[in-house]
Formats: sequence, C-alpha cells, structure tokens
Amino acid sequence: MHVPTPRATDTPSNVGPVDVVLLGVKLWDTETAAKAIKPLIGPETMVISFQNGVIKDELLRATLGEKPVAGGICYIAATIEAPGVIGHANNLQKLVFGEYGGYRSAHIERFHRACIQSGIDAEISDDITRVIWEKFVFLVGLSATTASTRRPIGVVRGNPASRKLLEGVMQEVVDVGRAEGANLAADFALDRLRFCDQLPADMTASMLRDLKRGNRL
Repeated sequence: MHVPTPRATDTPSNVGPVDVVLLGVKLWDTETAAKAIKPLIGPETMVISFQNGVIKDELLRATLGEKPVAGGICYIAATIEAPGVIGHANNLQKLVFGEYGGYRSAHIERFHRACIQSGIDAEISDDITRVIWEKFVFLVGLSATTASTRRPIGVVRGNPASRKLLEGVMQEVVDVGRAEGANLAADFALDRLRFCDQLPADMTASMLRDLKRGNRL
C-alpha cells in the first residue's frame, strides 16, 4: 500500500484537538511522546497506546491524567525498513482495545466501527488489563527466546530445550501477572505455547531485529 500524500506533522500543536490519538513509540519514549501530544487532547479525546509492556498506561496517566487514557494492544509483525517504509512480514494483524473498568463509551464504540469499516481486525475488550498481560506473556516469551538464540520462532519451538525455555519464560510472566492481580488462567502459558505453534516459522521479535541492528534494547 502506498500513501502518496500523508497528512503528517512533527508539530502536534499545529493540529489541535482530535477524536483519537494512537500511540506507538518505544516504551522509553513514552513520557516525551505524552508531553508532545498534549495539544491534541481536548475534553472528549481518547488516547490509546498500542505499545508493548504492562506499565505503558501508568506512564501516560502521569502526564495526561486518568480520563483520556484507554488500553490497547496490537498483534502484528512489522518493522521500519527505511524512512517512510514499513514492512509487514506476514498476515498477523489485530487490534484489541478497551476502557479501564469495563466501561464502553460512545467514543470507543465509534473508533471500533471506524476500524471495522476500514477492514481492520479489531475488537473491544471489557477486561483490557487482562488482555494487556496476555499479550505480555506472549511478547516476553517471543522476545526472550528469539533474541537470545538469534533464531526465529520455528527453530525455538522445534527444539526440545528451547521449547522448554519458551514455556518457562511465559509461565514466569503468568505468575507475575497473577500476583499483580491480572485475571490470567494458571495454565495460560500452555495456551500461548499452542499459539506460538501456529505462528509463521520465520517470525522473530522486534527485539531480535533491534539487536542485529545495534539498536537500543
């Protein structure tokens, strides 16, 4: 897909308040990004972070307050191949989002309809905290094993030793999440292991790609 005339700016103050802000920076840039998007936020604006990690929304609330922040995750294998060029590695693509406390506002419903009408696989979750932790379980397993072995998930899951490592890493995240109050099933690591078995064999975590490029981890 080619976007010939993208409406882009590096000065959010020139845009003014918007309906929805989607945040997708690396976690260490969250506070800087939160300050930068303040001019975009009006009384009815919703901010949805599709970043990885389980502390992202806490960081946003510290700058933006509670009201505008909703939770979200994305499942996609993509990388910046060059300035203005995004590579999508396979067919994996999904957005899940929701407001904390299980509340569904008209804003989130409108955003969901816009996604569906645009052909985006999207759904609203009534327990976004659990969903974020579920993604984190998978993400930590994928990142830890593909980055440490320098091999794609197909190799990791196919070797008995690295497969055991993958399951153990994910189980540790489940244990931490449950201790933090996330509504995760005790055997959720096994569920994610089965999910990993369905992934394209050549899939790797962005952490491995960053590692190979010498980027910050």
